Amino acid sequence: MGQLPEPRRNCWRIEEASRAAVIVDACDYYRIIREAMLRAKHRIMIIGWDFDPRIKLDRTESDQSLGDFLLELAHKKPDVPIKILSWRVGALKLALRGSALLWLARLTWTKAIRFVMDGAHPVGCSHHQKIVVIDDCFAICGGIDMTGDRWDRPAHEDHDPDRRRPGGSEYGPWHDATMACEGPLAAALGELARTRWEHATGEKLDPIDCHDEVWPDHLEPQFEDSRFAIARTVAAYQDWKEVKEIEALTLDMIAAARRFIYAENQYFTSPKIAAAIIKRLGEPDPPEFLLVNPVQADGWLEQVAMDATRLRLVELIGNADPGNRFRIVTPKTRGDDDIYVHAKLMIVDDTMLKIGSANMNNRSLGLDSECDVMLDASTDAERDALAALRTRLLAEHLDTTEEKVAATFAEKGSLLATLDALNPRTGRRLEPLPFERPEGVAKTIAETELLDPKSPDMMFEGFTHRSLFDPLRDRIHRRRARKRHPNA
Repeated sequence: MGQLPEPRRNCWRIEEASRAAVIVDACDYYRIIREAMLRAKHRIMIIGWDFDPRIKLDRTESDQSLGDFLLELAHKKPDVPIKILSWRVGALKLALRGSALLWLARLTWTKAIRFVMDGAHPVGCSHHQKIVVIDDCFAICGGIDMTGDRWDRPAHEDHDPDRRRPGGSEYGPWHDATMACEGPLAAALGELARTRWEHATGEKLDPIDCHDEVWPDHLEPQFEDSRFAIARTVAAYQDWKEVKEIEALTLDMIAAARRFIYAENQYFTSPKIAAAIIKRLGEPDPPEFLLVNPVQADGWLEQVAMDATRLRLVELIGNADPGNRFRIVTPKTRGDDDIYVHAKLMIVDDTMLKIGSANMNNRSLGLDSECDVMLDASTDAERDALAALRTRLLAEHLDTTEEKVAATFAEKGSLLATLDALNPRTGRRLEPLPFERPEGVAKTIAETELLDPKSPDMMFEGFTHRSLFDPLRDRIHRRRARKRHPNA
């Protein structure tokens, strides 16, 4: 692979995937992971931020819930243990979900299934990785949990009859992404999952030397014999050392961009990422930046913490972007509803891909447990696959064909010019993100990082520190001073 990933600096390790594929949206993911779990012969590990056994995996052909599926699997394959690890606070939410607690009791009473709530982290942190490992030879790493409000088709219709919570209520369109892999990369993700399990439970699991065929028949590989880096975020806790590989890797990818960066992310509140973008925009021929965000964070508390901060960062970037090379947009349905963006994906120059659980916020870069995988393409086939992925994502958001996106990009030679040429005024589209200026509590929280701290030590110190925007303001003021007085 390329030279960007460096183990022990911006990634944990680099491993080969005999096959790998990015899966867009949970409709396909749930169907694919169900098929893969049916092929398990040794062990299934489900590591996530949230877990709800009441959801349906394959809503097109079956009414079977995830809980029923796992119970049936445990009955048919009693010698295949199923290990489920969910963040403790997320798992406690199950008490508010009707029959969910009864489902968990049924699962835990089954000998082959063990469900554990993960609280092995500092106060205020969360376990945010979304990893599934089957037999240590097939793995999923991305942004999709096996929980409610995630399932949706790529069409993101305004009212999809299958887009309902276990209780029957409807939820809005949801866009997400994850990646499947097999081979040594999957084995490495298995090691990571086993380590997390041991820290949370004290139980040490042995690795599995497995060469069985788990790869689902309906999953077309996009990459073959490609080398991927694994990057992590881990907060210092007990005997664990702090790990901030994802932050270093993200900043390195921004610094390495030559033509463009296309990113989909749930949040955009990291001052370090904003500063890296501002630095690039100050160069003579900066790359283009196209960031796809949800119109607002999911939940009142997240909106207070994240949306106000995002506005302040975008204002600072706008002041440093005379060439209008930075765009932040949000997807809309045909009926003008908002599509919630939960994906955590970044493509640079069609030569680099990063996908996983990490958001572009302080928590994901220094506080919560995260896992991303990254490809630095070294072959034409890999670069072609990345271009095809970017094309497919843009076609989904702009409600057009992949052929039209590819042809327009080839003609324009610009990501933003392609967006301008194909973006419709109505219907499915990418709309400039609207902003509402924060006031009162929201403004205070945004300025102090109170709910999006950089580290556990900052968790309760937000009001005693300078604003998170001060370093960015200082950088911009210094640049303007140099322009006014170049010989000073």
